[in-house]
Amino acid sequence: MQNSRAELQTLLQEIRSCKICEPNLPEGANPVVRAESSATILIAGQAPGIRVHRSSIPFNDPSGDRLRLWMGIDRETFYDASCIAIVPMGFCFPGSAGRGDLPPRKECVKAWHQRLLSLLPNIRLTLAIGIYAQSYYLGTMRKPTLTETVKSWKEYAPAIMPLPHPSPRNNLWLKKNPWFETEVLPVLTNRIADSLEKRKQHGD
Repeated sequence: MQNSRAELQTLLQEIRSCKICEPNLPEGANPVVRAESSATILIAGQAPGIRVHRSSIPFNDPSGDRLRLWMGIDRETFYDASCIAIVPMGFCFPGSAGRGDLPPRKECVKAWHQRLLSLLPNIRLTLAIGIYAQSYYLGTMRKPTLTETVKSWKEYAPAIMPLPHPSPRNNLWLKKNPWFETEVLPVLTNRIADSLEKRKQHGD
């Protein structure tokens, strides 16, 4: 166990020093990722936004506030890496385009994800947020649209929970799909609570 923890910490240091795609990053490289080998919940988002890039704290923005509300947890629990790993599809802010951010760069997945996930053996629940994470974690099981994928959440239970991005830019989607709040969020909150309780019972 100690060896795997040490290996994970070494890998995280490598990731945080990564400059692979820095020439293509308008704000430079600043990989944002959190994980400990004991984590039972994995949050797989898209990529850091500009506020996260500048603070180096994942989901340190209105999206994070909404995600924590969905999960039914406070900031302290959310940022406890021994319980919750935060591994976005792209570790650095990719830049903006039009009204939103650019897609996460693909270099991160190729260089780091398989190695990192192999050192997180206790993950019981993965929150696949947005189409990029859903494509990676669901593969051919993903539906043609994000709405269909999220609506089919029962097909991916209990290991994966597909979610829309909690960004304020998705307010219209949430308004058009009230079933998400009434049907999906209660299940999500219960699964989060159950996973954290089991983590507490079993310890490290």
